[in-house]
Amino acid sequence: ASDVDALCACKILQALFQCDHVQYTLVPVSGWQELETAFLEHKDQVKLLVKQDDDLNVPAYDDIFRDEEDEEEDSENESDGLEPSEKRRRFEEDVIERTMKRRQRREWEARRCSAMVMFDLAWIMSKDLNDMLWWAIVGLTDQWVQDKITQMKYVTDIGILQRHVSRHNHRNEDEENSLSIDCMRIAFEYDLRLALYQHWSLYESLCNTSYTSASLKLWSVQGQKRLQEFLADMGLPLRQVKQKFNSMDMSLKENLREMIEESANKFGMKDLRVQTFSIHFGFKNKFSATDIVYATVSLMENIEKEGPETTNFIKALDSLSRGNLDKLHQGLDLAKKQLRAIQQTVASCICTNLVISQGPFLYCSLMEGTPDVKLFSKPVSLCLLSKYLLKSFVCSTKNKRCKLLPLVMAAPMDVERGTVIMVGIPPETESSDKKNFFGRAFEKAADSTNSRTLHNHFDMSIIELKTEDRSKFLDALISLLS
Repeated sequence: ASDVDALCACKILQALFQCDHVQYTLVPVSGWQELETAFLEHKDQVKLLVKQDDDLNVPAYDDIFRDEEDEEEDSENESDGLEPSEKRRRFEEDVIERTMKRRQRREWEARRCSAMVMFDLAWIMSKDLNDMLWWAIVGLTDQWVQDKITQMKYVTDIGILQRHVSRHNHRNEDEENSLSIDCMRIAFEYDLRLALYQHWSLYESLCNTSYTSASLKLWSVQGQKRLQEFLADMGLPLRQVKQKFNSMDMSLKENLREMIEESANKFGMKDLRVQTFSIHFGFKNKFSATDIVYATVSLMENIEKEGPETTNFIKALDSLSRGNLDKLHQGLDLAKKQLRAIQQTVASCICTNLVISQGPFLYCSLMEGTPDVKLFSKPVSLCLLSKYLLKSFVCSTKNKRCKLLPLVMAAPMDVERGTVIMVGIPPETESSDKKNFFGRAFEKAADSTNSRTLHNHFDMSIIELKTEDRSKFLDALISLLS
């Protein structure tokens, strides 16, 4: 699956297997159908399946941690012959036990980052390494970049990981000068919410980061004017911001973050500073966690070279290892193209009024022949485009009701088979808990209209649909959500 968090969890699990010299077979799967096929092919070798699915007879969390009704009835019957004080004590104990189980369940459901779960396992086994910690950080950052967790959840988990970073990356002063050229060091820092800016030009990063592009409304002439005013307020010459970040004058880079943050506040961008982590390989190579996320996604969904999807999966997996910096740099170059394509498509959709209100949700459909449409047949790229488009639309529209609506977006999937890929995105509101209910809504709409859909993605809010069934499917979805 095109999921960087899952990829990081896989890396940690591989490292744990290697620690114990456990032989294993890695079988990449992109959806439920491939998972079922792979499981049936290898079921005789499977010793452990970390999955919750009825068809595979793996117990759900509630079956393990549920409050047994029979036990409650038994405890009530047993307590009939007890003294009132003893009854009260037993009752209080039952309440405490049930509360603890509910809390366990909530914690289980809230912990969505697979890589952090795997790192916790490694830590409990006293086998956690700095590499594993970095993969856990990248997994969490992927959840944040993909907008799958709330800001509060992200900050809370950052705090947990920060303690591990301090433990793994503590050095005495006399060790400072004895670092090897291939050493690895992780550091917590407050960084700018600008995509790939240290590997790009500051200007390109400002133009192609969702947050700044939406805030400044860069798809409009007025927005471009505001960008020039923003740069002028910082006192940065255009010649400097348009060249590679590494080539900028050192005198400008020294206080760059403070300068940008101060000017951003004046222009309404109060969340331009974020808590994150960076990694140093040796003396020259420095990457932020978001850099790695963008690079890994673009490698997994690379459309430049035709070939099996497993090739992209293996290349993305390899790019997470510190010995494969060439693949990581290739991923960064692809990520720049991906971000440019997303922002150009967002600008095109808003300027041509392609986002329309369907009543209970907003709808946008990309037509065949749209630039970069092949890229948006990939699930993560389409999800990123949808989230960036919704963010930009909310900033551009004056309709207060539309600001609170979710978005359904469609793009051509396979022209020969006549299919489209469709994704549902929850509303862009600060109070949003990031839960996505489109998966169940899509299923019901398909069932009620006999639409030919394929619910093959692990993310249930992404489906494939026959192009000729799209109209009746959307009508049913509007009726269902109204």
